[in-house]
Amino acid sequence: MSSKNKLHASGEDYLETILVLQKKLGMVCSVDVARHMEMSKPSVCHAVSTLRDGGFLMMDEDHFLHLTNVGREVAEKIYERHCFFTEQLITAGVDPKTAEADACRIEHIISDESFDRLKEAAEQEQN
Repeated sequence: MSSKNKLHASGEDYLETILVLQKKLGMVCSVDVARHMEMSKPSVCHAVSTLRDGGFLMMDEDHFLHLTNVGREVAEKIYERHCFFTEQLITAGVDPKTAEADACRIEHIISDESFDRLKEAAEQEQN
């Protein structure tokens, strides 16, 4: 990923939200994202513009948002981490609401290597 395509945690959250909403609704527009993330429409429009410029998503003539291949890759990676950490924390006895909030922070800062090792360890534990 070039520096132009470097994303901040908030950008990753937007992509993840668009992915989740697409799975749920099919077609997603900025207003759906704003509602889901409890953000203002102008904040979402600014983020969408930045993500579009970075090549992570496109907007069609009907104003529906579509992840590009790169955007989908990032969104799926973040979503996988989010689900993994939420599940692990709940299994460890953490309150679901706290687990969800903590997973949302962890998913952005953990390295690929650490996440892969944790995932492998969890899979081996299950077998």
